[in-house]
Amino acid sequence: MAENGAKRIRLGMVGGGTGAFIGYVHRVAARIDGDYELVAGALSSRPEIAQESGRNLGLAEDRIYTSYEEMAKAEAARPDGIEAVSIVTPNHMHFGPAKAFLEAGIHVICDKPITSSIDDARKLAEIQPKNGARFLLTHNYTGYPLMRQARELVESGALGTIRVIQVEYPQDWLTEATTDDNKQASWRTDPARSGAGGAIGDIGTHAYNLARFVTGLKTDSVSADLTSFVEGRQLDDNVHIMLRFEGGAKGMLWASQVAVGCENGLQLRVYGDKGGIEWRQDNPNYMWFTEFGKPKQLLTRGGAISGNAASTMNVRIPSGHPEGYLEAFATLYSQFAAVIRGEGEAFEGLLPTLADGVEGMQFITASVQSSKNDGKWTRLSDV
Repeated sequence: MAENGAKRIRLGMVGGGTGAFIGYVHRVAARIDGDYELVAGALSSRPEIAQESGRNLGLAEDRIYTSYEEMAKAEAARPDGIEAVSIVTPNHMHFGPAKAFLEAGIHVICDKPITSSIDDARKLAEIQPKNGARFLLTHNYTGYPLMRQARELVESGALGTIRVIQVEYPQDWLTEATTDDNKQASWRTDPARSGAGGAIGDIGTHAYNLARFVTGLKTDSVSADLTSFVEGRQLDDNVHIMLRFEGGAKGMLWASQVAVGCENGLQLRVYGDKGGIEWRQDNPNYMWFTEFGKPKQLLTRGGAISGNAASTMNVRIPSGHPEGYLEAFATLYSQFAAVIRGEGEAFEGLLPTLADGVEGMQFITASVQSSKNDGKWTRLSDV
């Protein structure tokens, strides 16, 4: 049973077999609050790995599948079939499974970006899910309590009219050329599996989504410079993008996988005419808030001056005990469980949706086009 006494949701998984980092993360996130039970999986496109992975996870033999098509059909026909599925494959394998399970009436939890192309994203958005099946896109950084509080501060007017948004996501793990032995790197640098964007699709889309989530501002256009610094690499490994938002705010986004010394440096800074906020993902339980002309205030997760979002429904343990990456992922899973059970009204607007995924692909596509045109300003609505 879940922590709140509700029956656990029967969960399946596509991808995420032996050795897959993100599959492990999703499985842990699904278990943290006890809302899900993993009962089926098509865990690899290679039958032997699919079988081995399923057995290692304790799945029943008749619920270890070698294709997502077989899994969707069989599970939809079972009286005890899965109610939701996690899709944790490389980008080019998001569309097919998402379509199959939505059309089978099974809720979909999909890793980002939503698809590998804008055309597939729009085709997915046109699907009429059977039985009202819902879709969650796991932009997990939106699950951090202080990012929920930052959103509340912006909505409350505490920052005033937003003027400047700075967001960055530097890493260094692709500083050198990769080999096929590195599974995580090989598919991310392959246009056939990753799509049109490299760093922009892998981590830039996270940075972009977080800026949009916190500020609520809609992007008008982008001017992008996408670079592949590593010789022979077919996709970008460093991205500089200027953003124009509707209403006049300006932004800058930097994402890099060749920034030596940076491990996972996602950070967001937002400045209005009354105040500003500064937050880093590697120290996620603290956020600086400054009102113009006053001393900086250090806001803490669940602390004395926390807002509603950071002090109640998004916090599991008392302040001073760190929560991080896995818990932020788990917040999306547990709140989506409430949506599935018909109890998720409080979370509407907080959970990344299919529409957010389509916009993310518009951002990637517009940025790629802009860069190919020497940074020409490109409207998202034009792609």
